[in-house]
Amino acid sequence: MSALLVPPPPPPPSSPSSSDPVRPVGNRPVTLCPITARTYRAFLASPRGTALGAGFLQCPSWADVKEGWRALLLGWGPDPEAGELTGVALVLLRQFPGTRKYFAYLPEGPVADWRDPDVDRWLGPLLEHLRRAGAFAVRIGPSPAYRRWDAALLKPLTGPGRRLGDVLASEVDPLGTAVAERLRARGWSRCGGDGTGDDGGGDAQPRYVFHVPLAGRTTDDLWAGLNQEWRRNVRRAQKEGVEVVVGSAADLPEFCRLLAVTERRDGFRLGRSLAYYERQYAALNAEEPGRMKLYLARHQGEILAAHTLITVGRRAWYQTGASADHRREVRPSNALQWRMLLDAHALGADMYDMRGVPSTLDPGERAYGLLRWKLGTGGRVVETLGEWEKPLGGSANHALHRAFQAYLKRR
Repeated sequence: MSALLVPPPPPPPSSPSSSDPVRPVGNRPVTLCPITARTYRAFLASPRGTALGAGFLQCPSWADVKEGWRALLLGWGPDPEAGELTGVALVLLRQFPGTRKYFAYLPEGPVADWRDPDVDRWLGPLLEHLRRAGAFAVRIGPSPAYRRWDAALLKPLTGPGRRLGDVLASEVDPLGTAVAERLRARGWSRCGGDGTGDDGGGDAQPRYVFHVPLAGRTTDDLWAGLNQEWRRNVRRAQKEGVEVVVGSAADLPEFCRLLAVTERRDGFRLGRSLAYYERQYAALNAEEPGRMKLYLARHQGEILAAHTLITVGRRAWYQTGASADHRREVRPSNALQWRMLLDAHALGADMYDMRGVPSTLDPGERAYGLLRWKLGTGGRVVETLGEWEKPLGGSANHALHRAFQAYLKRR
């Protein structure tokens, strides 16, 4: 989500501090209320929280990364204030210019049990809490997947004009389908629409991501999963003497310099500054030492590539990669990814998430190169449910939501 170009907002109207009652679950009442960062983190680290697989964008530390947004930490369960939780949510609030109303954004959240068919018992009170805090609309990112395509399936099916939606998926997740139907029935709209040919252009987070499963696999299995080109490139990097090391905050300026080189070469723009990455590195590692790592590939004393790795619970993410224009023949990026895969596996991660990929299967399109590179790891493309929006009750909130959508389209 691109931040509105206005000064950071003042604190929103006092958000309800009292507990919001939710309908009982079984014989135990359930409550929704603000919680502390400590309670929130304890839940994420608990067996129940770990099973929900929260992403790093739903960690309390992410609030410290996003300047210009005000954060709320909410939890629900039998007794949230005592740490008895069944779900949590990091909510980012952005003030709409000229008003005292806020757009509420839950990046890749809330952290909830989406298997529960009665989502109203926690989603309804969550929306009411945000409405009372001054939100005019809410955007969420449900965690269930929608469709998956194995790398082996996609490789022979590329061609001019072809896209992922043209290929029968290896798997359609019934939970994702059910959650999408439940949200539509409650007035939510999928950002960017439901077309099979788009890349989720209305989403702030990537709709299509690439996963390499790690659970139950040995390092030999991971090596065998790489295609022939990847194995050759990793061997080439080793033969040429490419050294992979874990850097520190002091190496972030070099990472950002290489990122600017990468953006010019590959024709994209993240719009993130050195200060942004310094803030992210400090916030995530203050929350848990080693949560964010910067990997460097050196050759003949020069850093040729740098990639970031983030871990939360049993998940690991390759977030951002950068590389130089020269000496690419020594394959520093392949060496980095192989080391990061091995380290994620050693840490006990179940999944290595390589983040966004385009939906194109057309080798003639520039964006296809990124997908082709990730396919070589032998993983799979996952279409997430994407992001969903809903204006909160009242004609004024609906009007503000329409104005907000128009504003984003003009940007």
